[in-house]
Amino acid sequence: MSIIQRIRDKYSRIAVIAIAVALLGFILIDYISGKSRGLFSSGGGNTIGTVNGRKISFDEFNKKVSQQDAYMQQQGYGSGDAVRSQAINSVWEQEISKILVTSETDKLGISVGKRELNDILFGANPPEDLRRQFTDPQTGQYNSALAIQQINEMKKRGTAEQKAGFNEFLNQLELIRQSEKYVSLLSNSINYPRWFLEKQNADNSQLANISIVRKTYAEIPDSLVKVSDKEIEDFINKHKEQYKQQETRSIEYVSFSAAPSPTDSAAAMNKILSLKQEIDTTKDIKQILLREGVSDYDTSYKNAKQIQSTAKDSLLKATAGRVYGPYIEGGNYMLAKVEGVKRIPAEVKVRHILVSTAQRDPQTGQMTQTRDSVSAKNIIDSAKGAIQAGISFDSVCVKLSDDGGSKFKGGVYDSVKWGSMVPAFNDFIFTNPTGAKGVVKTEFGYHYIEILSQKGSDTAYKIAFLPKRIEASPETDNNASNQASLFAGDSRDQKSFDENYEKNMKPKGIIKKTAADIGPMDVSIQEGTSRPFVKAIYDAKKGEVLQPERVGQDYVVAVVTEINKEGTQSVAKARYSIEPLIRNKKKAEQIKQKLGKISTLEAASAALGKPIEPIDSVRMMSGASKLGYEPKISGAAFNPANKGKVVPEALAGSQGVYVLRVENITTTAVANANIADQRKNMYEQVKQFMGNSRSPGYPLNILQKAATITDKRGQHY
Repeated sequence: MSIIQRIRDKYSRIAVIAIAVALLGFILIDYISGKSRGLFSSGGGNTIGTVNGRKISFDEFNKKVSQQDAYMQQQGYGSGDAVRSQAINSVWEQEISKILVTSETDKLGISVGKRELNDILFGANPPEDLRRQFTDPQTGQYNSALAIQQINEMKKRGTAEQKAGFNEFLNQLELIRQSEKYVSLLSNSINYPRWFLEKQNADNSQLANISIVRKTYAEIPDSLVKVSDKEIEDFINKHKEQYKQQETRSIEYVSFSAAPSPTDSAAAMNKILSLKQEIDTTKDIKQILLREGVSDYDTSYKNAKQIQSTAKDSLLKATAGRVYGPYIEGGNYMLAKVEGVKRIPAEVKVRHILVSTAQRDPQTGQMTQTRDSVSAKNIIDSAKGAIQAGISFDSVCVKLSDDGGSKFKGGVYDSVKWGSMVPAFNDFIFTNPTGAKGVVKTEFGYHYIEILSQKGSDTAYKIAFLPKRIEASPETDNNASNQASLFAGDSRDQKSFDENYEKNMKPKGIIKKTAADIGPMDVSIQEGTSRPFVKAIYDAKKGEVLQPERVGQDYVVAVVTEINKEGTQSVAKARYSIEPLIRNKKKAEQIKQKLGKISTLEAASAALGKPIEPIDSVRMMSGASKLGYEPKISGAAFNPANKGKVVPEALAGSQGVYVLRVENITTTAVANANIADQRKNMYEQVKQFMGNSRSPGYPLNILQKAATITDKRGQHY
């Protein structure tokens, strides 16, 4: 019913866009509702991080996190540590992108002029929120004139905070356009020279036949080749860029379940069974639901698509007036009573005039009064009387309606589906015939409604649901908490933790688990979400045993087993990936030593006890199917100096050591030798790669990788 439609699906886009698209809805609704929330007041405070030396203020950052958090809750993301963490991470990426983009565009002189900004707002491709709010559903066309009118009105009559907020929104739009220009500048500079593709085609046209003797690394047991810590350390020092790491910690932990016991479940079952007969016979189910704590009883009818229940199929077949259940759904025992079934239109076309009494705050979801009910009722009665006296509906609507989304199109909503309007409005237009007119009161105010047409037919159901949560009793919770406290009390360090577990927990079937690579801003482990638990891990020292913490449905006792500082990986951390490389290099040296000086393929075969293998159809780029990916073999095969000869050096490849003889090299036709088409295709592929914000080739991702970033979020959240 509001001019501002719900904002959806924005968090998969690039970081700088996410905050901008959320701001406009808050700003315009803030103006329309007449409220002032001071969203963009400046502040100092501590520094939460730096990007290439530029500081990010904690006060400003925290303000944006609160906005993002409220916005996400409004969009149905829920609340809690996980949502809060997502908001923090989203704003963090926005701030990094903002600093990186502006630093580059300032150097290059990339800017956005006033005319270009107006084109962004009111041209053919406006921001998605503007498009959604000011698109006429009848024509599908963006109403730029209405958008200009609303924004100009806000500029004239809005509060100082609202105007500052809108200016911030414009700044974000400029930032988005600047980043687009920057990415476009780089991606359009891609070039593949003709000589490069001609050389590549020439290489691809060659076909080699070779013979090899090979011994694979797998033939030498790993146990015979030792790799020392010093060798791994030397390897890391030579390849530091490949072995960078973020700050992480690892733990071992034991969990004690505080989930509802079978006794708790039986208690919930007995409670709901005791209510079944009363619900079955009552004529006023609402009173029972209110008594049992169900305050959001939905009295509206819903079609089959709108009914969300694991027992949906059974409920749609149930006899009206009867109770179905109990059944389990979402941690509850449920009873469901089908109160009524009726036929309804599939869709309706209506027009209405709204005289509002309240508007919803987009951040808090709270309703704000706009006028008193008596005044609103008098105005809607006047509107009704004027229309009955012969004044056109359209003119009365433009003058009196508070629904900015429809007042300039005669108050019309077309193709309205069941359940898309608030309940009282919905019930009136779907339960009355075409041509019906009347005044309806909803949470937003008084509506004068006329049903213009109805199409199709559907079935609607009115179902009352009574849930009874399956909850852990205090006894169950206390038992788990006490077990965790006893275990933690007897576990002073890593050694006693392990000994205590082996002696007392393992015989009971309790499993000791590991959580590795926990980041400083993480919020969960396998057992569930708990930001305080992660903070406790980061406040502890290596080997320290943490006090029990409630995580999900468990009390968790953990010991910190590993602390990895930001920088270069330790030998222990890197061993898993480096050890096979060094071991294979040592195996290659052993094989080469056994081969001795390379003379003939036959001598190599005898030295290794391996047969001579013919390999046909080797290509420069794709190698040979019998070899797998071995670029050293391809390189040696197409070296003109090796044609008809044995390569004088044994080649250590990725899978083994090879002795190679090049038998012959021929040339074949290239399947696709159109240089112009090849250049175009390669250009388009790389341009698409660079234009994808998720790819490593995206310019802003490259800037971020090269940037010096300090992150102190973990100290504040």
